[in-house]
Amino acid sequence: MIHKTAIIDDKAKIYENVEIGPYSIIGPNVEINEGTKIQSHVSIIGHTSIGKNNKIFPFASIGNDPQDLKYKGENTKLIIGNGNTIREYTTINTGTIGGGGLTKIGDNSLFMIGVHIAHDCIIGNNVVIANSGAIAGHAEIGDDVIIGGNCGVQQFTRIGKMAMIGGMTGVSRDVIPYGVSLGNRNYLDGINIVGLRRRKVSNKDIIELSDAYKEIFKTESLNDNLNKLNGSLKDNIYIKDVIEFINKDKKRPI
Repeated sequence: MIHKTAIIDDKAKIYENVEIGPYSIIGPNVEINEGTKIQSHVSIIGHTSIGKNNKIFPFASIGNDPQDLKYKGENTKLIIGNGNTIREYTTINTGTIGGGGLTKIGDNSLFMIGVHIAHDCIIGNNVVIANSGAIAGHAEIGDDVIIGGNCGVQQFTRIGKMAMIGGMTGVSRDVIPYGVSLGNRNYLDGINIVGLRRRKVSNKDIIELSDAYKEIFKTESLNDNLNKLNGSLKDNIYIKDVIEFINKDKKRPI
């Protein structure tokens, strides 16, 4: 159902069973797929593609221009997957040419009230970002990450899969997969054991991951510590994720 007061450009692609509430605005380069429900007073503009069965709450602003002084109106994109919940006052911007031209959101994530996703961010699946979380440009958030309320994530920061960021944390350093990160300026505080158990990771894997964490981060010389890591631990799939993350090219320290 589309409310009579909604303003929808004739060029927009609206698929079956899409609901659009009162006073919402849909621009000409927008595509909204089956089963997505858009409540009142939502703005969706730009070159924006929204997948199936998303829920978008009042006063969300989706696909507006990136907040980047270098942006000159280029046709950059925003792609949102399926099954996401985007709560009130959330803002998600399109990409920039300098960042690859794309902001991308995966599937089945929850963006609570007042979340901001800036240009060129890549957000995985099953992510939860609590109220007023702000994710700056070019950040990469892996699958199953939880970010607490009022967190700020600095530009180009990477947060690995299944990491947990405590509330009101300022994230200026990369966070390894399965890690817990806290603080006014974030620091690693161990392994996300609660999250691992929720995902049915075995006790053996959790113990090995915890042991590897202690060895890798016992001194600041990460490369030396990785080289000395017990060979059997390196075969663990979760530890492999951590090692690959650390070895990948990066713009922020860990």
